[in-house]
Amino acid sequence: MPHFDPGPEMAAELGRVRGLGREFLRPLGIEADRKGEAIPAAHPFFQKAWELGIGRLGSDEEDQRTDPGERTAARRGVLVAEELAYWDRGAAVALPGPGLGAPPVRRMGTPEQRVRFLGPFRDPSRPRWGAFAMTEPTAGSDVAGIQTRARRAGDDWVLNGAKTFISNAIRADWIVVWATVDPGAGRAGHRAFVVERDTPGLEDMRAEHKMGLIAYESASFSMRDCRVPAANLLGGEDHYRARAGFKGAMESFNATRPMIAVMAVGIARAAYDAARAFAREHYALTRPLPRHHRVTAALARMARKIEVARLLCWRAATLADAERPNQVEASMAKAFAPAAAQEVASLALDVLGEAGARQDHYVEKLYRDVKAMDIVEGTGQIQRIVIARRLVGYPATS
Repeated sequence: MPHFDPGPEMAAELGRVRGLGREFLRPLGIEADRKGEAIPAAHPFFQKAWELGIGRLGSDEEDQRTDPGERTAARRGVLVAEELAYWDRGAAVALPGPGLGAPPVRRMGTPEQRVRFLGPFRDPSRPRWGAFAMTEPTAGSDVAGIQTRARRAGDDWVLNGAKTFISNAIRADWIVVWATVDPGAGRAGHRAFVVERDTPGLEDMRAEHKMGLIAYESASFSMRDCRVPAANLLGGEDHYRARAGFKGAMESFNATRPMIAVMAVGIARAAYDAARAFAREHYALTRPLPRHHRVTAALARMARKIEVARLLCWRAATLADAERPNQVEASMAKAFAPAAAQEVASLALDVLGEAGARQDHYVEKLYRDVKAMDIVEGTGQIQRIVIARRLVGYPATS
């Protein structure tokens, strides 16, 4: 595994993220949580972050690299994602950028599509959002079971179906929507379309209410005879042979799961730091020894869990950059990190005692926030199935 010294350029970027996190992300995340409302798209913070390059794509040099040894996007992604989530994961997801829609466009899109859909995200004039829509009311972790239908109609494709819990869909310039041309064809029927804002038939956009991660919108929407130009079929007709559609979805997940997993690490780190600060203030030489020992043992366990989870995420990201198979490693990171983060948040509440249960305490918010990390991008249960099937040599189903 390459070593993870970020170097001066990356260290500077992390420094900018840290400054934004301290000044904006955490206060905005707390404010959104208390109001029960997402940060509005017009908030001046998003323009400031965009101008500083947070969420905005740089040059297209990374997309053009052909030597896997030169690629660093996945490794850079996990470093930035952890730091963003440390300050507030909900506010971090609300940041502008192509989001989870970027990997399928990069990996499946034609050169023209990459320029068309990703190019505007290099423009510093105004913040933009993209989105990724796989989850449906009846197909969450079982992505092979999606029911949204796509049929060819002349120069267009017509989509019918519903998607749910899609991050930033309401404010997105475009959404990568997964559909099937034939539910009976299984994985071979999958197709990915870029559905642009204001496309006729894209309807019923509504924000869902959540117990945590309030700062960004999780939206549900419907498609009723939604007409999408054939040019918006990712990769074009020639891309879809055998299991190509499903393979593209899985490649996208294998690239993004380490970043989702490492966001759980960031939340865990925030809970750990809060618990450690509380312990230093309240327990040093002021409590009986057994109580002091229990607190220090909890902090040590928290630190171990965080470090192991981080290394699993780094390993999966390194393989992604090298274009080496990483399905098992990505699933291991996704299965382990959120579960570890939930334990860390729970231990942090134990350390704080009665103080941690108050709704105005940040650790109580983190405890609610972290639960979602075990669900998004494939539940922990599904990841364990993926790992087990691969270890015994069976074809993976997710």
